[in-house]
Amino acid sequence: MPTTLAFVIGLLGLAVGSFLNVAVSRVPAGRSVVRPRSACPGCATPIAARDNIPLVSWLLLGRRCRTCRVPIPARYPLVEALTATLFFAEALRFGRSETLPAALVFTAGLLALAACDAEQFLLPRRLIYPTLGLTAACLLAAAAATGQWHRLGVSAACAVGGFAVFFALHQVRPAWLGFGDVRLAGLLGTGLGWLGPWYLVLAVLAGSFAGLLVGLALMAAGRATRRTRLPFGLFLAAGAIAAILAGAPAVDWYESVSSPYPADTSTLTIVRHRP
Repeated sequence: MPTTLAFVIGLLGLAVGSFLNVAVSRVPAGRSVVRPRSACPGCATPIAARDNIPLVSWLLLGRRCRTCRVPIPARYPLVEALTATLFFAEALRFGRSETLPAALVFTAGLLALAACDAEQFLLPRRLIYPTLGLTAACLLAAAAATGQWHRLGVSAACAVGGFAVFFALHQVRPAWLGFGDVRLAGLLGTGLGWLGPWYLVLAVLAGSFAGLLVGLALMAAGRATRRTRLPFGLFLAAGAIAAILAGAPAVDWYESVSSPYPADTSTLTIVRHRP
């Protein structure tokens, strides 16, 4: 994909990130993401269009509400900038392929879920299910366009498998996993299964390892104990996004060393000797 077009998709990510902020603020409270229009949580003044430009308005306002001067949380520009960056990176990663729309929808949903989990230790069904439905619809369209129905089947199998494994863990030790994590595993299986089952495994391993490192670091700093809760959904979402963007070399290497057959038989040459 040309860098210019990827940049345009990155700008689209800014707008999507702005909407994700609305979803993160309202969905956990059971409020509509459509009405009423955005307003300052401090003074309830509706936000003017000039103050609602993603990332730019936060900088021009000096990180404060124009009316009451209450600080605007850093989560707003962070989500917007991160969404734009990931959209740009995935546009370069997938190019003009049928996989790109599903990857963008999947990533946007994961960012919203990660933010909710980081702030409230909550993975709302009202975010998981729409992300699941939109991702599945995009993958269905990709399968119809390319004829790769087997990949759609792998995606469905990974969704069921991921949900089943996490459900079993939840039943054995509910303190380890909330049921939101179980639902999230099904979503991860859907989005990553299209790329291959090992991407799902890699995402779970990477997310678990990241969570372990953060927990150990907090304990070493005296800011957490063994009983301190950590937003596991945040780490799973980060592992999934990392698997999408950077997991291909690791998956290709593992498949090459674990397969008993040559990775590319097209390069083999048959030499015929005269008797």
